[in-house]
Amino acid sequence: MSRIGNKPIELKEGVSFSINGDGLVVVKGPKGELSIKISPDMKVTEKEGKLLVERPSDQKEHKSLHGLYRSLINNMVIGVSDGYKKELELVGVGYKASTQGNVLELNLGYSHNIFMMIPQEISIKAETVKGKNPIVTIEGIDKELVGEVAAKIKSLRKVEPYKGKGIRFVGEQIRRKAGKTAAK
Repeated sequence: MSRIGNKPIELKEGVSFSINGDGLVVVKGPKGELSIKISPDMKVTEKEGKLLVERPSDQKEHKSLHGLYRSLINNMVIGVSDGYKKELELVGVGYKASTQGNVLELNLGYSHNIFMMIPQEISIKAETVKGKNPIVTIEGIDKELVGEVAAKIKSLRKVEPYKGKGIRFVGEQIRRKAGKTAAK
């Protein structure tokens, strides 16, 4: 029994759904349009403003695809109606971030600045307030792409456990270590 796969997907206002013959599911909303190709075994139907994903049998493969496709379609519906947003905080002396178009420039304490091209589907902005850490905000309609870009930026300077310097998500708790002097 798939608990996630059996839950209906609520279509929000302004969101339309279509599926063509070869298994391409298209979701359109006020923020944009997303599509995904699903397995020909799975069936997606619309009833009373809700989407239902159904599987043909209780085989292990069908059970796993059932929950997967339901989650992916739900993420698409949320993305085209509300969008996704991730905020990264740069903690460290001299760490800076700035954007020009879809190029993110990061100064993370290395000998050279890091220039990163951001995909067209993503909007990114860097905000620096005096006395606070710089914050990079990543927004888009595709949850997977927003998370992937955020993870790539975060991997450029991982948070170290002694002083807590590095790139972290806003509100993320970092496990800190005591250091050598605490051992005595």
